[in-house]
Amino acid sequence: MFEKLQRAFWKALTPDLIAETATAPTQSLLSVEVLNALGGADNLKSQQRVALTRVRVQLQDVAKVDTTALKAAGVPGVMVLTGGVVHLLTGL
Repeated sequence: MFEKLQRAFWKALTPDLIAETATAPTQSLLSVEVLNALGGADNLKSQQRVALTRVRVQLQDVAKVDTTALKAAGVPGVMVLTGGVVHLLTGL
């Protein structure tokens, strides 16, 4: 019961959330410019749309990320986490 209430609460707070489905790197959710700024398609392990305006990617090597190029490609926000995970804000 508590879990249902908790899910309903978070869904109300974040109505743009999308069900968790990982996408293979070959089916890109990202533009070529964004992929290049992330270090190329070979650096991409996985990508997942977590909301209408957010994409979570897991990278082989986070050091290859060029945040300046990401902003130039139209990604206003970038959050680098541990384990090679990067969250990209793709819209408003």
